[in-house]
Amino acid sequence: MQIIFDKIIEGVNDRSTLVSATNETVCDDARRLFHGRGHCYDQLEFITVDWFTPVILVSFFKAPEEKWLDGFKRGMAAFNDVEKIKSIIFQYRYLQGAPCEILKGEVPDTLNAHENGLDFRLAVGKNQNVGFFLDMQNCRQWLKDQAPGKKILNLFSYTCAFSVVAASSGAKSVVNMDMAKGALSTGKTNHKINDLDTKSVFFFAHDIFKSWGKIRKYGPYDCIVVDPPSFQRGSFDARKDYIKIVNKLSELLTADGLVMACLNSPELDFAFLRELFAQAGGFQEQEVIPVPDSFPEVDKDKGLKTVVFQKIG
Repeated sequence: MQIIFDKIIEGVNDRSTLVSATNETVCDDARRLFHGRGHCYDQLEFITVDWFTPVILVSFFKAPEEKWLDGFKRGMAAFNDVEKIKSIIFQYRYLQGAPCEILKGEVPDTLNAHENGLDFRLAVGKNQNVGFFLDMQNCRQWLKDQAPGKKILNLFSYTCAFSVVAASSGAKSVVNMDMAKGALSTGKTNHKINDLDTKSVFFFAHDIFKSWGKIRKYGPYDCIVVDPPSFQRGSFDARKDYIKIVNKLSELLTADGLVMACLNSPELDFAFLRELFAQAGGFQEQEVIPVPDSFPEVDKDKGLKTVVFQKIG
């Protein structure tokens, strides 16, 4: 477990900054400190550690041995004297309700992730997910580069991180579509805390499969983000439902429009994603967006997979 402690020390002390166009230093410190789920660390595949200044969030995806957990807690106690770490939170994702245990401090009433000069509201200890996915960092950077002056469709938008990036980068318009009203409410908050004008940003709490007419109304789109859950009971199963989305994309896009297609299922590989677009026809692969270096994977087909396709013909 020493490797975990070493990664925490390294990550917490490496406070990265960016210099904006106005030469202002901006905070960029939301990061994964330890990624066991990629199976790169022997017998540590059940744990991840994230840093959201000033909070360390340790997530367990299966029950560790009691002796190991006791030793790990003793090791984590060494960080009680680190001033910049105000809270240490354990979340047991394998238990119903994903309960949390507070080892230091408390769960802040308000906590934001900071990335590339933008803030994203987090829900630590309230949901299984905090509402912001660190492995999508390179995808957000890709969209930042593509968005200026473009019409963006954000399918399965969740808390609208992609929309915040697009709107802040000068997108002409952004349409966010997700069934979860609570997630969209957080999405609106994310735009507000970044002082973004939302006159051309739209939030629809609808079932995508029943809303193609409304989606078409705001198009055609220059870029479509497709980032569905791999499985959500009663609403989406990637194995049988992803193709239904892909089959609709061509009619929603401008000529030469782009699709950023994401898939985060360890059971489904890159070949599955590519085959979907091959079946639909009319698309050409442009690039693969890699995961950040802080998400090492023994098998890249098991982690987040993101491929950019362009409409052709």
